Amino acid sequence: MTFNILISDPLSEDGIFPLRQAEGFNIVIDTTLTPEQLGEKIGEFDALLVRSQTQVTREIIEKGTNLKIIGRAGVGVDNIDLTAATERGIIVVNAPDGNTNSAAEHTMAMLMSLARNIPQAFHALKNKIWDRKTFIGVEVKNKTLGVVGFGRIGQEVAARAKGQRMNVIAYDPFLTAEKAEKLGVQFGSVEDVIKAADFITLHTPLLKETRHLINKEAFEKMKDGVQIVNCARGGIIDEDALYDAIVSGKVAGAALDVFEEEPFIEHKLLTLPQVIATPHLGASTVEAQEIVAIDVSYDVVSFLQTGVVKNPVNLSSVPKDVLAKIEPYFNLVEQLGSFVSDLANGVPEEINITYSGELANLDTRPLSRNAVKGLLKSKLGESVNDVNAKFLADRLGITVNENKTTKSKGFTSLIVVEVKTATETRKVAGTLLNGLGGRIVRVDDFIVDVVPAGYLLFIRHKDQPGAIGRVGTLLATEGINIAAMQVGRSEAGGDAIMMLSIDKHVEDSGVELLKGLEDIYDATPIDL
Repeated sequence: MTFNILISDPLSEDGIFPLRQAEGFNIVIDTTLTPEQLGEKIGEFDALLVRSQTQVTREIIEKGTNLKIIGRAGVGVDNIDLTAATERGIIVVNAPDGNTNSAAEHTMAMLMSLARNIPQAFHALKNKIWDRKTFIGVEVKNKTLGVVGFGRIGQEVAARAKGQRMNVIAYDPFLTAEKAEKLGVQFGSVEDVIKAADFITLHTPLLKETRHLINKEAFEKMKDGVQIVNCARGGIIDEDALYDAIVSGKVAGAALDVFEEEPFIEHKLLTLPQVIATPHLGASTVEAQEIVAIDVSYDVVSFLQTGVVKNPVNLSSVPKDVLAKIEPYFNLVEQLGSFVSDLANGVPEEINITYSGELANLDTRPLSRNAVKGLLKSKLGESVNDVNAKFLADRLGITVNENKTTKSKGFTSLIVVEVKTATETRKVAGTLLNGLGGRIVRVDDFIVDVVPAGYLLFIRHKDQPGAIGRVGTLLATEGINIAAMQVGRSEAGGDAIMMLSIDKHVEDSGVELLKGLEDIYDATPIDL
């Protein structure tokens, strides 16, 4: 059997070598196609390989009557209509690991350039100025590097920094003290890291929790003369706050490859001699571009020959009759995963998903992937999807178990998502109510009835008169309106909970005030 492959964006010959060496593959390379021409041709092909230039729209996908797989030679898939591809059972693959080495190397290049003022000194020479005194740098040996975000790239940076004989302290939501010890780094919270570091490098996704993570308050906690590198995502640093911190002398310098708005050419940061910057070059190496093409090419070959892929992006297809029955639960189960992720303290070690009632008779694996996706997404960001969630959990050392029972437990179908960490076990249960949609019906051992949407506030407290009133009064002073409230207790005067639906997110300062109230044990904001 012959498979027809269309490559519509420039890829190197080395990158498509796996396609060249596979038997039965007819490769057509045409990087000049207009959208209209692509639409006319796409029906002839089994696979389409692109980078960022080709826009794989719903119209293109619907005309791809023989299309089985779309490969994106890179990480982002914004130029591919994933929904349309999924609806037609077309798998989409990308290359999430291909830029790891390049990004780590660029980070270290920026760090060393920052420490030794290399760009500034070169610029002076270009202007015929020989100035050694102004550009005296600092050694990185025996300095402490704080790594915020300790995934693939963060770990690669740490390995290189240790080669420079730096001390490394790291934070990541999935890093434990035991894992850190095995990797040869010190473990700490974000605050521990930024307080201890002489140099700080950022490697987190951009989430609501990490947007402006490095802000005015964070700068105040840092050492005087700290130096900062960001080759991860624009928006993690509050750029105006960074400008002020550099002008005040708190921050000695910053090396930036990513920015809140790109192209980044007008910001006042670029007027400061202590700032060096590059135009988002972290993954811009010949090798990285080849590696992502190779990874995607191997996936295309593997899928067409065996049906197996390494880096799927969209939801794999299930029989239509099964999909019709489980699809209404997709959003609910993802929300349950997200909810319990915010609820649990510590790094997840085990996830148990239990289906009761009618769901127990169906293929619930897509639902379980969505539950894991919800749990991981709040920490790892948009890179987590329905298909790679289980793979990412495995890589993080998280065990995922699926259990079923036909006992209805009073509901037509019930889903329980339980998370175990080293210190506790937390669980949440949800169901669909006819005409009312999804509901959270149990948190730990407390019965509730809560719509899993918007801004929620979960409070554990002692069952005493006045506790609810004190919470309401404090939220009022914070300008937060309560839309709905559920309460539950184990026994009169014992442990109790409040579950509040509120109109906006409770900031960290408000959470601390809540925890300080009489009879309040804990308060957790949960944004769904």
